[in-house]
Amino acid sequence: MDMIPNRKRALLIILSAMLAFTTACSTSGHTADENTEAASSSSNANYANYEQGTDPEAGDGKESVSDEQEAVSENEQKTGTAASGISAATGQSDSAAAPVPMSEATGIGRHATVTSGKYEGMTADQIAASLTLEQKADQMVQPAIYNTSNTMMGTHDYGSILSTWDGTFVKETPEDWYDRICKIQSNALASSAAIPFVYGQDSVHGVNYSLNTVIFPHNINIGMAGDADLAYQMGTAVAEEILPTGMLWNFSPCVASAQDPRWGRTYESYSSDPEIVQELAAAYTRGLTEHGVIACPKHFFGDGNTLMGTGESLNGRTLLDRGDARLSDEEIEALLAVYQAQIDSGAQSLMVSHSALNGIKMHENQHYLIDVLRGQMGFKGVVLSDWESIHNIKSSDNFEEQVVTAVNAGIDMLMEPDQFESCAKIICNGVRKGDISEERVNEAVTRIIQMKMDAGLFEDPYLEDPLAGINADPAKQCGSEAHKELAAELVRDSMVLLKNEDSVLPLQPGTKVYVTGPAANDVGVQCGGWTRCWQGMTDTIYGGRLIEDGTTLLDGLQGASANGEISVITDSEQAGQADVVILCLGEIPYAEWYGDTEDLSITGPMGLNGNQAAIRESASLDKPVITLLFTGRNTIIEEYAEGWNAIVMCGLPGSEGAAAADVLIGKHDFTGHLSMPWFKDEADIESGQALYPVGYGLHYAQP
Repeated sequence: MDMIPNRKRALLIILSAMLAFTTACSTSGHTADENTEAASSSSNANYANYEQGTDPEAGDGKESVSDEQEAVSENEQKTGTAASGISAATGQSDSAAAPVPMSEATGIGRHATVTSGKYEGMTADQIAASLTLEQKADQMVQPAIYNTSNTMMGTHDYGSILSTWDGTFVKETPEDWYDRICKIQSNALASSAAIPFVYGQDSVHGVNYSLNTVIFPHNINIGMAGDADLAYQMGTAVAEEILPTGMLWNFSPCVASAQDPRWGRTYESYSSDPEIVQELAAAYTRGLTEHGVIACPKHFFGDGNTLMGTGESLNGRTLLDRGDARLSDEEIEALLAVYQAQIDSGAQSLMVSHSALNGIKMHENQHYLIDVLRGQMGFKGVVLSDWESIHNIKSSDNFEEQVVTAVNAGIDMLMEPDQFESCAKIICNGVRKGDISEERVNEAVTRIIQMKMDAGLFEDPYLEDPLAGINADPAKQCGSEAHKELAAELVRDSMVLLKNEDSVLPLQPGTKVYVTGPAANDVGVQCGGWTRCWQGMTDTIYGGRLIEDGTTLLDGLQGASANGEISVITDSEQAGQADVVILCLGEIPYAEWYGDTEDLSITGPMGLNGNQAAIRESASLDKPVITLLFTGRNTIIEEYAEGWNAIVMCGLPGSEGAAAADVLIGKHDFTGHLSMPWFKDEADIESGQALYPVGYGLHYAQP
């Protein structure tokens, strides 16, 4: 048992997370992006005119790629047909457009042959067969960008690259990302294999690792809004903002059904109910795939069902994340139905869970990765490992054996940010020694190539065709007003009214409102984890607004004040003049692993510094108190709730937090409902006795 006092432990967690920001701000699990070079900006327009022979590593003591090696033929740069995506027969609300059944024209394998370039007229299996064993192994690994160079890509042509630019906060624009990815692509195409590579990233609530993009509410909010049509529109908007960056492979959506709010990835879940997850996630995935992005639902499967105390150790704590899900056949079937809907909705890839199922780590679970996923469910896409997760395979602690086990278990590509070269060599040696069949390698490489063919990368490796459409329509561009308004609509629709004594809400015209609490004016708090960095960051620690053009609840209330609808007071010395108090509480931003906690109290280790003081201040004023919770999960508030007249669950609304004010002043009714049960205390989590059940949510007509 951890005997460290809560506050001290919280400080250790924060310090560990801050250290992780300089050593681990990357994708899922995640070590620092180090030793990377700055890339010059360039326009997204027509990369065919890109100046060849320039290597961003030049000047850092690294070998620059020659003009001959960097050169890419005109045919290989000409535009092809962008991927049109796949429609599903599942995951669609009554209000959404009628689903389009899967067909050979829209599904995986819809591009039977390459139509131009070196591999013109060839199928995916024919291309795979033409490669050497070493070239095939390179296709099966996914290194981190900070461990690769243009020169390396010109030699090895790895199948994919991932992660954030460097080990600090994101400072790159979409143009910066596109410029760098195109340089890598030109080297991949100039290699002897000449297979286009694909960049992977966790764009889990918008393009959260780029500047000048909209940060949408997290999945918990999408679940509380409960609108599949809006989920589809969000998928569409995210796709439109992904394409200009070139980061085509999106490790999203997370389709876990979180059962225990002490899990640090609860906010990445749409709901605890797999049926709700199935509907909303399928709609979102269709939005991605139908607009040219490669979706990668995660984490197959059971990541949201792990038991307390079974997680992998972090700083001496063994809680929930990456633990063991002990499930019945019925529970397993419910979770598999979520993935079946993802497959039917056009998901081109899946990511495997760090967790175990009934004692067997999913990264070595051949029965579910091959017999069930391939055999029973008919999945034909790429299966990707999670970040260095094969290292935690339990059947062996020998890395070579772990690689062999993972490949034989059905994993097609290994997300190995650091040991990718070793992995490729192990795959080759495994084939030569007979530990891995050549047929299994050919199968994996064929799937990887087919995924790229279906994305149009062989004909249009620089995404010029879809970018032409986006560049021609301001509403589709990164950070557009249309995308911001969609995010704002999701903010308004996802707010859940838990309590409203004496109808203190909506705020009446002319009401004097004292706004207090550490979450009132902090964009970083509103956005939570996976925002500009793995674990996220408060504005206070960042030293400014984490999202420069992001808005907060206070911004929205002050806008209403400027319009004469209410009066806003922020000076504590004038608080006595107020009619009501709006108390804004929140959690420190966190993501996986670091977000696990045994104590969910709003004033506990994961609560914001200042929560307790703000609670005491609001109680001392003897005014009606409206409490807003900017949290990624059910927090424990029972100790304080009796003194609050109204309670609103706001979740993690993202960069458009000002929209929440529209609901408080009555311009928009509360329409959100809890998508996960709300527990009074930790004991009730264990018993399953909820204070508020799934589906609970008051409206203004309900006091």
